[in-house]
Amino acid sequence: MKYLSPLILPMIALAILAPTTNTKAGDSYSNDPAWRQAVDAAIQQYIRTHPEAIVEAIQAMEIKKKAEEHERSQKQITAHHTELLKDPTSPTSGNPNGDVTVVEFFDYRCLFCKQAAGAVTQLQTEDRNVRVVYKDFPILGELSVLAAKAALAAHTQDKHQQFHEALLASEVELTREEMIAIAKRIGLDVKRLETAMQSPELQATLDRNLALGFKLGISGTPGFIVGTELKPGALNLKELRNLVERARKSRVKEGKS
Repeated sequence: MKYLSPLILPMIALAILAPTTNTKAGDSYSNDPAWRQAVDAAIQQYIRTHPEAIVEAIQAMEIKKKAEEHERSQKQITAHHTELLKDPTSPTSGNPNGDVTVVEFFDYRCLFCKQAAGAVTQLQTEDRNVRVVYKDFPILGELSVLAAKAALAAHTQDKHQQFHEALLASEVELTREEMIAIAKRIGLDVKRLETAMQSPELQATLDRNLALGFKLGISGTPGFIVGTELKPGALNLKELRNLVERARKSRVKEGKS
């Protein structure tokens, strides 16, 4: 016999309780311990004989929650479109006029960001019509903040991309000394870099990024936004390609090609 949907349970409860609601008779039933015990026993018996209903209910709740989160995320991405794509303080790479933009929220000390770094670079090599926006999202401590400021400062010397990739490729702890060593290796003017790192404007940029990320529901790194999709985690090249293709097809449907 096919089990009943878990939605039937609240309907049964309403059916039992509704006729007695706001009536003296109903009050007498609802306050009767024997009546309550009988209802509890009936529910428990149903659960014992139909345990799959619990699984179905949990799955339905998870599906509903994910759908609600996806809808909320899409609305937030649309609402903050300009901040995501056109903030002049956010470094970019790839094709500045690309038809699809990949926005990455990342932390230089995040192992998952390091894992995804090669895929982000390869994507731009393969797809010459992709633009990437880098949103520093330093959530792993003071050294993360320091690395983010160093990278943003490197942007003032037009070496952000080199420094960015070198920081993510580093296999040792990103101490201040290691950051300076990397800066020297790629030809940055270290004195200029250290001076620029002190600029309050850089901290303001990081504060905006953090506030924006939290509004979008990003709580860890990396977090990728392509079109109106938000995908957390260390995406591989195939996953990034798929996101780009979906965004591209969406643009075509909307007449933005």
